[in-house]
Amino acid sequence: MADPRVVVTGLGLACPLGIGIKNVWEKLLAGRSVVRRIQAFDPGGFDSQVGGEMDAFKVADYVPKSYRKSTKVMARDIEIAVVAAYEAVKDAGLRTKCLIERGEAQAPAVPDPTRFGANIGAGLICADLQELSGAMYTAIDPATGQFSLTRWGKEGMNNLTPLWLLKFLPNMLACHVTIVHDAQAPSNTITCGDASSHLAIGEAQRTIQRGAADVCICGGAESKMNPMGLIRQSLLQRLATNGNDKPEEACKPFDVCRSGSVIAEGGGLLILERLEHARGRQARIYAEVAGFGASTNPGSWTDPKAHARAVQLSIQRAMADAGVKPEHVDLVVAFAPGTVLHDLGEAMGIAAAVGGKVPVVAVKGAMGICGAGAGAIETAVAAMAVHSGQIPPTTNCTRPDPQCPVNVVCQPARREVKVAVTVGYALGGGQYGALVLKKCVE
Repeated sequence: MADPRVVVTGLGLACPLGIGIKNVWEKLLAGRSVVRRIQAFDPGGFDSQVGGEMDAFKVADYVPKSYRKSTKVMARDIEIAVVAAYEAVKDAGLRTKCLIERGEAQAPAVPDPTRFGANIGAGLICADLQELSGAMYTAIDPATGQFSLTRWGKEGMNNLTPLWLLKFLPNMLACHVTIVHDAQAPSNTITCGDASSHLAIGEAQRTIQRGAADVCICGGAESKMNPMGLIRQSLLQRLATNGNDKPEEACKPFDVCRSGSVIAEGGGLLILERLEHARGRQARIYAEVAGFGASTNPGSWTDPKAHARAVQLSIQRAMADAGVKPEHVDLVVAFAPGTVLHDLGEAMGIAAAVGGKVPVVAVKGAMGICGAGAGAIETAVAAMAVHSGQIPPTTNCTRPDPQCPVNVVCQPARREVKVAVTVGYALGGGQYGALVLKKCVE
């Protein structure tokens, strides 16, 4: 018996380009960049001082009134996931517990909670540095002026909220989303860096195919918009340091003048459904998730050939799973962070998998790199391209690097996209994932 077919019926995005798929899609088609000088904290001491920040929002506006107290123990990453989840279920027309309690349930479909699962990617959540440093200050021994573990145990820890740790556990994204929307089927958290979203979406497809759920909410979210997120990427020399005067031009995927990425915050959650379940409720279908593939790079990320091989393998495995050949692929939505070696190796891998003529688009020039949330945004872009027949441009790529053997989309285009591939990977982590999305036909 063939595996059940799995389709995308809801897209929920929360990123620097906006909240909601409509807002994000319009800005992507316009080729806009929203990267700016960082406002969340003073970046003056850093080489790279720009990033992709979300505009202000209140997470309480995306949960039931009875759950608002719980927002006090949500780190920024969790808040983004909760917002994206709300947008996803609403876009899918699902009447979940959250929408019912908020009085916004217009849709007729209530998913069976015991058949509603979750697979959400998460990154390394940064602690609240102001709260932590304040508590640590009270643990300084006044006689020596040094931090004292004894005073930390007796006094310092008492200055942290008792539920402090619950803000920063990576499984808390899925925890809050499943509670808010009453998803009781299998729930899983993927923590594989920037590859997390692709792997989470692939696992959600598998969850439905093996009969453990009819509906899954999946994707990822992360905020690197904090001093720790910035310094980590800076020390690893992944950031553009020549864009402080023109932030909107700092990140240039595949461009001959690219010099690095910029930090960002955001992510997305998608609603995947068993095809028969979606048709049974007459849901809008964006695309079919036809294939999933993964690979590992055992070599060095600084070696473009090793990187290319892993990209190639993940795409080829996804295409084999989907039963499509290279000549069937109409679009590749690339990861392309804008770093010299990552973009080069990825382009080589894409070309090896599908050839060098397939249109390739990258979106990080518009907003920066959202870590574990990046792949969900790119998968949503692939789904929209299949659904709408529109392809957004690669923001800030004005002169594609001739060393990158791919056909970069530099201007918005209209064309039928029957098959789209999207690929993602953990920067320096070695994990790779790819998905094949197809137009859903009988």
